Amino acid sequence: MPAAKRSDYKPKFVETLCRWGYSCVLALLIPFAIAQLVMRGSTRNKDYNRRRFERFGFVRRPPKENGYLFHCVSVGEVVAASCLIKRIMRLEPDAQVTITTTTPTGSARVRDIFKDTVHHFYLPYDLHMAMAGMLKRVKPKMVMITEVELWPNLVHACWKRHIPVVVINARMTDRSAKRYKKIGKLFNPMLGKLSHVCAQGQRDFDNYSWLGMDNNRLTLTNNIKFDQASSEINTSSHFIGISRGERPLLVAGSTHEPEEKAILDAALEVWKVLPSFRVVIVPRHPERFDTVAKIIEKYNLSFARTSEVTSVPDDINVILLDEMGKLNQAYAVASFAFVGGSIAERGGHNALEPAAFSLPILMGPHTYNNPVICEYLQNCGALTIVENSANMASALTRWLQKPDEASTAGSAGNKVLLDNSGALDATLSCISKYLK
Repeated sequence: MPAAKRSDYKPKFVETLCRWGYSCVLALLIPFAIAQLVMRGSTRNKDYNRRRFERFGFVRRPPKENGYLFHCVSVGEVVAASCLIKRIMRLEPDAQVTITTTTPTGSARVRDIFKDTVHHFYLPYDLHMAMAGMLKRVKPKMVMITEVELWPNLVHACWKRHIPVVVINARMTDRSAKRYKKIGKLFNPMLGKLSHVCAQGQRDFDNYSWLGMDNNRLTLTNNIKFDQASSEINTSSHFIGISRGERPLLVAGSTHEPEEKAILDAALEVWKVLPSFRVVIVPRHPERFDTVAKIIEKYNLSFARTSEVTSVPDDINVILLDEMGKLNQAYAVASFAFVGGSIAERGGHNALEPAAFSLPILMGPHTYNNPVICEYLQNCGALTIVENSANMASALTRWLQKPDEASTAGSAGNKVLLDNSGALDATLSCISKYLK
């Protein structure tokens, strides 16, 4: 491969020593990792048990070499990268695409979106031999890391083999930047070995620059989620027997504890005004489906689980969406949306998904995962920040009583999405520089 594909960075002896020290610490933790895999395997399916060796670099060879390897941590990263992956598959139909994840839910989403059109396995632990073995089997021409998942030995192994590494939709919070600054002897060599960083926002661009990333290898592409949300709109107006507009419906997507309780408390207040109001709760993690069902039962509310019905009875006002990959179908019939991980301190999930369906959006105060997106939506009136169930009930009641206000908020969010598209083309432009 041309030398231009490899960074000219020359790590100092002390930096190499730090990486080896990091590797030794990881090696000491391997017995605990094995024990954890065994414990997890006892509660998960046989496929997960069979694939546990992928964590140590024993991965299947792809049908073809010299393709693209995308690393996506979990569901959110898989969904965000999906529009870029699909575009590359259209532009290069013969190119092999490999996608790695670190979670079973991410793995399930890869299969849901791409079926058998991509090669997939779990990313190995960041041990030098495991990463080297994985790259030896896959032989990619480029590795693309989505958002934040930077691993020293993975980046080093690619750098040694002249495989360009591009961070796409790169995110770097102020908190993360300060932490990486403290371990500069380990982190700085990683930055030096990266081919390019495509920052999703000005904050992320500034933080990478502050950490020492060369400006000629750093581009503000903006957030690829704007393009992804537009491309994934579900045109169906029916879901589990529900049609959009027939009854006011709140879809609470990607929820965490204690958000389900806040949603149900808010719904109890709204029902005093409008008994026909409905709520769909969509937990972020499938292992919480049963837990959330028990929470609803404690409220003495009748509810339906989507995995058990094809049509929700008219007298049921609480619905638990306990199936993966159907959140957008729920948004397609919703009147309002709550985006989870925001009352719970998880940084907030993707508010652009409901914006794509022109829904007025509620979120809690914790939106640091996507600050630019949330700022845009809030400034135009599409996003309302709620601190608790009382705030949520008040906002929902206002929208129910003033439907024109809700409609205006929803339209404003969709306009933000359309006005800020273009990150996909900008990212492809950055990638193409390293394929010549």
